[in-house]
Amino acid sequence: MLRGAKRASSQGLAASAAASGLLLAAGCAGYHVGPAGGIPAGSRSVQIMPFLNKTMEPRLVDAISVAVREVVQEDGTYRLDTHGEGNIIVFGEVIRFNRSALAFLPNSSLSVQDFTLTMSAHVTAIERGTGRTNLNTTVVGQTVIRVGADQSSAEREAIPLLADDMARNLVAQLTEPWWDTPGTHSSGRAPRP
Repeated sequence: MLRGAKRASSQGLAASAAASGLLLAAGCAGYHVGPAGGIPAGSRSVQIMPFLNKTMEPRLVDAISVAVREVVQEDGTYRLDTHGEGNIIVFGEVIRFNRSALAFLPNSSLSVQDFTLTMSAHVTAIERGTGRTNLNTTVVGQTVIRVGADQSSAEREAIPLLADDMARNLVAQLTEPWWDTPGTHSSGRAPRP
């Protein structure tokens, strides 16, 4: 009797696993691996021009340049061009850097414990061959810092995290399926049908 119960339990477990596998496969049927937009990975290249800094905060543009290049390479949709021959040229300028209080010390409503750092950049992407502007938008990056004894050091250490968030948001917009679609508006969004 015990042997029959184990066999029935094993068969029920196997059937449950098979059903779960079928549901998982059916749920993922519409997804594909690889770059969005239908272009083969690495078939086009992008050149990232140095960003300009229109804020009073130093050190931002170097961190952004490094982060955008790293994220482009990591994403793999476009090849990173460093010799001035990219199919797409990306220009940008940092237009805002803000810090806002997120949390205060428990014993003082005037002493900030955590800040949110936000950086905005106006970004334009132009096709080298046609001169067509495919992306003309503002991209935002954000991170949170805990202020210790030295707020300046905490901000300095957070700048690469802030730049990485902005770079991921920028590359996501560059690799959207509407990117190569005719009729893309200068806002960087495809027109509504």
